[in-house]
Amino acid sequence: MGEVMNSMKESNVGQMIKSLRDKQKLSLRALAELSKISTNAISKIERGETSPTVASLHQLAAALGVHITDLFAQDIHKVAVFVKKDDATIIKSNGITIEGLGSGLPHQQLEPFIMEISPASGNIADPVSHSGEEFIHCLEGKVECFVGNESFILKPGDRLLFKAAQPHCWRNLGTSSAKVILVLQTDRQKPFPHRLH
Repeated sequence: MGEVMNSMKESNVGQMIKSLRDKQKLSLRALAELSKISTNAISKIERGETSPTVASLHQLAAALGVHITDLFAQDIHKVAVFVKKDDATIIKSNGITIEGLGSGLPHQQLEPFIMEISPASGNIADPVSHSGEEFIHCLEGKVECFVGNESFILKPGDRLLFKAAQPHCWRNLGTSSAKVILVLQTDRQKPFPHRLH
């Protein structure tokens, strides 16, 4: 789990998880078993005492039978989402800061983020895979991305697009923070079977 949700506007992700859990009459223990996340961690997320990683959000969404974007959705009839700078949802975990760039559309399939990676941070030890496609655009720094058996070094302005079913991971190669735009395209019908980012 990450640090306490650092958003300029209070996030209601934890409340949404609790609401969905209550609607499905799932105990904390049952959701923990389905999501492979501890009851203590889920309880802290629901109370807003800790922030979930993107991986945890995907695990919880899959366990609840919803898409990750449904955890942010406010209105099922919404056709556009406008996010003011001061309303961004920011999650910090293990040297990585993830800022959601837009979520809340019903049945949303694109998940855009800005990800800031501290020096020597990344997920190199734990490659991930999931349905859909992934796009990375390097804004600052130097990031090494591994997709399958290939390695790509991204510098500012470089972009990478790939099928996300391939095991992939990344790390910051620089001595200062790196920043990338990360866009995930997912299949709502296929839950995320593995840890995600």
